[in-house]
Amino acid sequence: MSEKNGVAIVVGSFHQVETERMLAAAVAAIEARGLELRAVVRVPGSYEKPLAAKRLLLREDIAGLVVLGIIERGETAHGLVMGQTVSDALMRLQLDFMKPIGIGIIGPEVHPSQIPPRLESHAVAAVAALEAMLRVVPVDKGK
Repeated sequence: MSEKNGVAIVVGSFHQVETERMLAAAVAAIEARGLELRAVVRVPGSYEKPLAAKRLLLREDIAGLVVLGIIERGETAHGLVMGQTVSDALMRLQLDFMKPIGIGIIGPEVHPSQIPPRLESHAVAAVAALEAMLRVVPVDKGK
């Protein structure tokens, strides 16, 4: 595999049973697309994902990554704030590093009953987005 195909996954450990299903689906999708999985980093929750993503994006052998997790509906606006903050940070990282991030975070505001049918599809969609952006906007080391 070439360096252009090296990818990583950041996955939250909160909702571990569910995120492990997401991780398995993402790994299978990465392999099916001929990408090379170079790292899987588990973090406690969504707030920790941007830092882990940045550390991976600093690596020369990582062309892009997938971020997986769940932000469910709570009794306060905490989930909404978390979702917006994490999304903003991940978008900035893509632009700062010029490397794509496939975002497979279910929520915010997802009801627990809505989580199971979305696990695999969100993970696979995040990998598909990553692959598409790697093809559309290849990494150019000269710029």
